[in-house]
Amino acid sequence: MGKVIKSFETKFIAGAFLVAAVLLWSSWALTTHHIGEYIKVSDFEKIGENVWYWIWMYRFHIFGWVTMGIATFSLTSLLTKNPYRVLTFPGLGMIIVGTFTLAIANAFYYNFGAWGVGKTAGLSAEEVEEFMNGVLFTNQYVTCFIRFGRIFSGVGFVLLGYAFLKWNLVSKWLGWFTTIFGVAAVAVILSIPDNFEVYKPLFHIKVLWLVAMGVMLLKDGIKTTK
Repeated sequence: MGKVIKSFETKFIAGAFLVAAVLLWSSWALTTHHIGEYIKVSDFEKIGENVWYWIWMYRFHIFGWVTMGIATFSLTSLLTKNPYRVLTFPGLGMIIVGTFTLAIANAFYYNFGAWGVGKTAGLSAEEVEEFMNGVLFTNQYVTCFIRFGRIFSGVGFVLLGYAFLKWNLVSKWLGWFTTIFGVAAVAVILSIPDNFEVYKPLFHIKVLWLVAMGVMLLKDGIKTTK
């Protein structure tokens, strides 16, 4: 027989999912400038228009990823029973790895974006080009972090969604939402070599998933085996 867990634990996890959604989306919506997958010279001019405000929005954004990691870590603690841990552990583990990979990549953009404003101030066009060439490999490396953070998370969503559906841990619609989102995330990353514009809507869908998880845990708890 299964049981429904509605406790302090589920309330804490639900709160973490909801806080992560608020931090991620509000910081994205309120920032003065969005950096693309590569930092460009034009980014420094935009950031420099209100650098401290931009810095705080990016800090909130990074802590949104961290809070999502906390929520998924905490959810793992509830899903330790046989037999479904064979899917929930690797699924949540991949989401956690992907989430913190994205947090690290965004931390680079935050630090480099703010640092670059001062480093490029007053430089000639040739000097700015030389500066950007000096960080080209790091820029490419962090873009790789973004790609792998997204695809790692996507694989995790597929496994977690399958576990949700197979053992009826949550509502069917949320299980399908989780699975389909994971498949879409992996498919988009694998199908676009260097243009990330197509992925942007998936960020907002991920925020909706965070909200759905938070509301579901508050309202219904989670179903587990004894």
